[in-house]
Amino acid sequence: CMHGQPTWSYLYKSMIPLFVEAGFRVVAPDLVGFGRSDKPTRREDYTYANHVHWVTGLVEALDLKAVTLVCQDWGGLIGLRVATDLADRFARIVVANTGLPDARGMAPEMAKPMRELFATIPALPPAEMGAKLVENQHGAGFMYWIKYCAEYPDFRVSDVMGLMAGPGATDPTPWDAPFPDETYLQGARQFPSLVPIFPDDPAIEANRAAWAVLEAWDKPLLTAFSDSDPVTAGGHERFRKTVPGAQGQCHVTLHGAGHFLQRDAGETFAGVVIGFCRANPL
Repeated sequence: CMHGQPTWSYLYKSMIPLFVEAGFRVVAPDLVGFGRSDKPTRREDYTYANHVHWVTGLVEALDLKAVTLVCQDWGGLIGLRVATDLADRFARIVVANTGLPDARGMAPEMAKPMRELFATIPALPPAEMGAKLVENQHGAGFMYWIKYCAEYPDFRVSDVMGLMAGPGATDPTPWDAPFPDETYLQGARQFPSLVPIFPDDPAIEANRAAWAVLEAWDKPLLTAFSDSDPVTAGGHERFRKTVPGAQGQCHVTLHGAGHFLQRDAGETFAGVVIGFCRANPL
């Protein structure tokens, strides 16, 4: 179970007991910089390549086999890279409110004007940033999110969790627990800047290689996206259309859930994953 930014494995707290009750072993790591994992204090230590390397090392150190990957947000950007690099160790994939950006369809010369636009975007307070995110889906909205995380002076994870709350969300304050002061927040601040949205990003080549593996992936893959997420809306379509293992699966849309569907609809989401595993036995 792979979490994203700015959360930690606590995101799966209502799902893990249901997985265990259903007879599964659950591995829910905290990414470096989050939860109870180490938190480097220099932003430059947080790179996309480093995180793929670290999670690959975890999978190999635990000698995990026949893995069902459940991934959301950065859990997908990292987890899908690991799964395609170590394909023999992975049996099933559940893609939830995430993607694997590779600048498909974007000409390299678009990078310069995109970066020029990014330079003009201010770091807005949470509510204003959230409005921009909703108004500009699949466009400049995500740039506001990057600027907010990287530069807004009073960055708090609980503000993010409150802003992206679905109708069933609970008290957001526990999300601040792993981050007692600014020095602990450098990973949470840096991660959005690592998303390869510009066509000249150094991660593009590796992500395109991962997509080449996914486009031949005949093992079961399920998409489970929520209906109220401005960040990843529509992201399920590429998986459903291009991954062979996604064909014939009972893909779902979770209603009344926001970006963090593990929190907003955890029990329902867990049931979907369990049903998928049982429908696709090893």
